[in-house]
Amino acid sequence: MKIAIYGREFNNSVLPFVQDVFDALQEYGIETIVHQDYHEFIEDKVKLPPGMTTFCDHPGLCNNADVLISLGGDGTLLDTLALVRDSGIPVIGINFGRLGFLASINKNEIKNAIQALVNQEYSLDKRTLLNVESKHHLFGEENFALNDITIHRRDNTAMMIIHAYMNDEFINSYWADGLIIATPTGSTAYSLSCGGPIIFPSAQNFVITPIAPHNLNVRPVIIPDDVSLRFEVEARSTKFLVSCDSRTATVDRSVKITVNKAAFHVNLIRLHNESYLTTLRNKLLWGIDTRNY
Repeated sequence: MKIAIYGREFNNSVLPFVQDVFDALQEYGIETIVHQDYHEFIEDKVKLPPGMTTFCDHPGLCNNADVLISLGGDGTLLDTLALVRDSGIPVIGINFGRLGFLASINKNEIKNAIQALVNQEYSLDKRTLLNVESKHHLFGEENFALNDITIHRRDNTAMMIIHAYMNDEFINSYWADGLIIATPTGSTAYSLSCGGPIIFPSAQNFVITPIAPHNLNVRPVIIPDDVSLRFEVEARSTKFLVSCDSRTATVDRSVKITVNKAAFHVNLIRLHNESYLTTLRNKLLWGIDTRNY
């Protein structure tokens, strides 16, 4: 088995857990390949296995890894999509961050998680992606998102008006600070904080969630994931923002944005002792009396 490692810079409190990862990989005799930027950051901080190699881009990963491990939080795992793309390489996240819906492996469970990978004691969750298109080719070849596509005002002077269409049929004009188009995976991210529903990853739906709408009767709408969405913007400002997960572009208000289901999916690894409901209960404290928290 070949395992690729991707991560971001970290503070010293995380260092022992990063070492645990590489120690476990060496103990199980796993061939390891590390993202070049991450390798440069950790090479004088961590004792690395002998014979380890590096990669720097999508082609370098596709030909050299069976699994990719993301070390960090959910944002770090989202970064890996630009590397994995449509290769089908499974991704698992070890959570060094805070909440961690996607990076669900606790840093105290590192050895057990890697042992489960070696023994193939896991399942693959196929997660739907969004694809954003416009005449300006926003985000180049990385115009896909696992969590959400967001249309947002650029400044604080006034609301924007977003005219939304589904399969060329008018849905609504949203007077709001912005609009979130979220996948089931992204339903527990920005959309949730704006009042959107939680959608199970296996559901074949997207959700359109307004951000601070002027009319309180404008609510999130769940739609099928096989439709084509188009958005046109009116605003006092000549520019607005479009976000594709953690990447953001400034766009002229004359530009029309189209959002569809991407042609490929991403495989997230779920260990056999995990479930989506378990993650929800643990992260959202369901079933726990939180009155004294």
